[in-house]
Amino acid sequence: MSLLLENKRILVTGGAGFLGRQVVQKLCAAGADLEKISIPRSQDCDLRRLEDCQRAVEHQDVVVHLAAHVGGIGLNQEKPAELFYDNLMMGTQLIHSAYESGVEKFVCVGTICAYPKFTPVPFKEDDLWVGYPEETNAPYGIAKKALLVQLQAYRQQYGFNGIYLLPVNLYGPEDNFDEASSHVIPALIRKVHEAQVRGDKRLEVWGDGSPTREFLYSADAARGIVMATQGYDGHEPVNLGTGSEISIRDLVGVICEVMEFTGEIVWLTEKPNGQPRRCLETSRATRAFGFAAGMSFREGLASTAKWYREHATVAQVVKVS
Repeated sequence: MSLLLENKRILVTGGAGFLGRQVVQKLCAAGADLEKISIPRSQDCDLRRLEDCQRAVEHQDVVVHLAAHVGGIGLNQEKPAELFYDNLMMGTQLIHSAYESGVEKFVCVGTICAYPKFTPVPFKEDDLWVGYPEETNAPYGIAKKALLVQLQAYRQQYGFNGIYLLPVNLYGPEDNFDEASSHVIPALIRKVHEAQVRGDKRLEVWGDGSPTREFLYSADAARGIVMATQGYDGHEPVNLGTGSEISIRDLVGVICEVMEFTGEIVWLTEKPNGQPRRCLETSRATRAFGFAAGMSFREGLASTAKWYREHATVAQVVKVS
């Protein structure tokens, strides 16, 4: 049975962030009242504090938990303890507070980093526990995966309706383009743009280009999250993705083509590659609530690069806060 969003009081943590703003828009398009959507801000509500979580969920009907302390390989190597602690404490206290407050439904957005390093490709949700995550982002991935265990335990013991979604790497306009914490697509778009501005004839890229990744356009991800909020009440985790992978080497090539960069690519093979392959099995989302990605990858990259070029002088770190 579809959850009707009309008149529901909805808390969207991270609702002011890159993905969160689009989720709020999709919630409203699906019938939610913008005036009844609460978006806590980090300066007023620190979700690492239990009392702030309790205050945030009070009188809410639905919680969509998007807030995360997240970044690329560099940030994961520099601040693994912060990433583990912040994400674990935010999520576990918010879930418990939502249960105690009588929240009707909790939607937890996890991470592809929860999967084991050598998960068989394509990644099936049932393979989440077949091994240890890739070392460079394991603390973050394990912290987020613990929230799945918590939701399943609370469902079993308390009958609490919490669902867990696993979106693949996201990208799109308004992404985080900060060089210290951005993920691969915004990082590469920024690198190419700055190389073009300087007139550089070469571009340095981490790793050897062999790993593969799958990417989901942020507007598609937001649509999938809202579809699950309305139409999925199961205990099993659900992947959100496209089901197609591309090597980092080929990704760099496509970005260079889209942005018309013709210089030499220099691979910094002493830098880490990260997880060898990432590609999701996405049929559960289609079966469970009818989700399928819609944006073509090349068109999505062009749209993202165009947005960055138009905002490059003012683009700032876009954190989910």
